Amino acid sequence: MGESLKIIVTGGSGFIGAETVNQLYDSGKYEITVLDSMTEQIHGKDWENSYLYKTIEGKCRFIKEDIRDLKTVQEAVADNEVILHLAAETGTGQSMYQINRYNEVNVMGTSNLLQAISLAGKDSKVKKIILSSSRSVYGEGKYECPNCGIIYPDNRDKGRMLEGDFNFYCPNCGEKLHLLPTTEDSEIKPSSLYAYTKYAQEMMLKTMCPAMGIDYTIFRFQNVYGVGQSLKNPYTGILSVFSTLMLENKPVNIFEDGLESRDFVNVRDVARAVIDAIDCPASNGTIINLGSGINTSVIEIADILKKHYKSESEIRITGDFRIGDIAHNKADITRAQEILNFNPTITLDDGLKEFCSWVVGQDKDNSGYERSLAEMEKAGMFVRKQG
Repeated sequence: MGESLKIIVTGGSGFIGAETVNQLYDSGKYEITVLDSMTEQIHGKDWENSYLYKTIEGKCRFIKEDIRDLKTVQEAVADNEVILHLAAETGTGQSMYQINRYNEVNVMGTSNLLQAISLAGKDSKVKKIILSSSRSVYGEGKYECPNCGIIYPDNRDKGRMLEGDFNFYCPNCGEKLHLLPTTEDSEIKPSSLYAYTKYAQEMMLKTMCPAMGIDYTIFRFQNVYGVGQSLKNPYTGILSVFSTLMLENKPVNIFEDGLESRDFVNVRDVARAVIDAIDCPASNGTIINLGSGINTSVIEIADILKKHYKSESEIRITGDFRIGDIAHNKADITRAQEILNFNPTITLDDGLKEFCSWVVGQDKDNSGYERSLAEMEKAGMFVRKQG
């Protein structure tokens, strides 16, 4: 693949997409097309003045259309050699009751990309697809029992969680399980509809790309954060929710026991790795975790944010929980290190400091947060601890 490679980024005005487009543009090596529907949930009503769109404006051929429309996809993909497929509905909890929407965008959107390539036949110029999948396909992930070895547990027991016990126990001997880093060959056990749609995307690429003679790389993103993260979308991350509350010195309610943990990786590191895979033959036909390899508890995150904001918010451990939420996330990133020479360059504290500085200057809206919990509670997916 030579200079001025023609590349299309679906979802290129989203959080990860915009950072990727900016890095592609800064390299000077690519002719960039972006396909994005600019949903109100992410960009607000005035999308043309949204932060993310402003960062990529003038740096690409921009197509404001929906990936669910096959004709649009055919026209957008034509003449492009690489597809970075980042467009997706991403709220784990929301997927549990907006089932059709998540299937239409994530599964049928991917189907449209593959169909467009197939319909183009020999005229198709597509050489590679890079997919943003998710660590959610692993479900609860990989654990170890002191007696029984490696265990891939099912979802936690609701009865135990109501009693305030959020741990895992061996289904064979009952011993408490110990968290292990999740490797790419770990068992696939999706615990949300979102996760099923991401795994469906993976299987579609693994099946169709070899049949059509094109390469692919699948990235399983961990918890991506950073400047540009939506502050209006209540479904896609605790950082935005906590930030809007802390800046108003309002109480911050933390679910479960506060010890649930996530593998946070900065969006700039993620975008860099995605771009590195474009011209990396060793990444072809592979699935690669992208994370930091470190898990950080939610209570630790809240404390770091409170420090950076100098907030007076009270941090409350509620015991409430959402059905489908995992307990912990810690990725094994050995494969990314070996294939892409990937190592995160931004520490969590530095990344959060930068994020907090950016948030202070942005329009914030936490009105959707309680509404999202009410929606989930109505659907039986959010449980408030009784008493």
